Amino acid sequence: MRPFAIVAEKNRVPEKIDLPFVLLVTLLCGIGFTTLYSGSLGYAERIFDDQFYFVKKQAINLAVGIIAMFLLASINLETVRKHLPKIVAVTIVLSFLTFIPGIGINKNGASRWIGIGPATFQPSELVKLVLVLFLANLFAKKHDRLNEPEVSVYPAAVMTSVLVATVYLQRNFSTAILLILIALAVFFVAGVRVSWFVKFCLLSIPLLALMVLSEEYRVKRILAYIYPERYPLSFGYQVNAALQAISDGGFWGLGLGNGIRKVSSIPEVQSDFIFAVWCEEMGFIGILGYFAVLFTFAWRGFLISFSVRDRFRSLLAFGCTMVILVQSLMNAGVVVRAFPATGIPLPFFSSGGSSLLITLCLCALIINVSRYMPEGEIQNV
Repeated sequence: MRPFAIVAEKNRVPEKIDLPFVLLVTLLCGIGFTTLYSGSLGYAERIFDDQFYFVKKQAINLAVGIIAMFLLASINLETVRKHLPKIVAVTIVLSFLTFIPGIGINKNGASRWIGIGPATFQPSELVKLVLVLFLANLFAKKHDRLNEPEVSVYPAAVMTSVLVATVYLQRNFSTAILLILIALAVFFVAGVRVSWFVKFCLLSIPLLALMVLSEEYRVKRILAYIYPERYPLSFGYQVNAALQAISDGGFWGLGLGNGIRKVSSIPEVQSDFIFAVWCEEMGFIGILGYFAVLFTFAWRGFLISFSVRDRFRSLLAFGCTMVILVQSLMNAGVVVRAFPATGIPLPFFSSGGSSLLITLCLCALIINVSRYMPEGEIQNV
């Protein structure tokens, strides 16, 4: 028995891009940049003696990301497929460069960055995009051989494991989890047998447990999640401060720019806990507004995915949408203590050039796919 599968035929005529989706991307970029502007001024003033330090960097990152988005939205995806083996190889090499002294940059015990002149890049962000490309391409080519795991399921599982391992070795546990979740989602939608899907899910459980128990700080983060009162000034400090900021925001919020917790209570608020700034200043109404926009964005992305009649493009749009949706929910879940603390950024919001660039590239691929809309009804199996 196979779950819902995307069955697609190539369209004959490219269509216009999905304008509502583009407007949603623009709206999320605007909200994210505004929140970063409001949340980072005080911290940047204290650390760099320049309150616009993060704002200026993010403006440059946003400009570069928009240029990349326009280029990637226009490129012929068949060209990308043709060069995909090279893209995968380069991604793996970049991931291992993080461990090379003089090239890799170690921060807080994690080797996640490489230096490119004055700039830095985080290869694990690129891995998200490449994983989706690889799985979409493989399952599109082997869609009629999913009952032969040695030519479809096994290669997909091996490459997923390799990419997850490169990220995990960089001590980027949260992104490794995200990659596993995205891979499982693509496996399911591609039509892999339920029995194989269940096997991979069951295999992931002990693997995740091993990944958690292999590092003491991860265990302490789990304990801080379960017993927050035991770690009020260490592993639970940021989450506790974020929860207080959300509480202070109340129903209507303190108003944009009027939040106070961002000034002193939440360390590096411009990064993984930027959502707390939005919650404090915009209140419960703002939280509802954000999730309304996020879920509308996801709905539009899935609509594009399930409407296009090309199997590769359909799986690609689905995977790209899932990356942004799941990552957003993981980040917001950490801030409200629904999940243990992780180091995963909030798409469109968090400071960081690599994260914003890849987020916009994922959006670009969805926009690219939207140019190939169906002439008839989608077929289901």
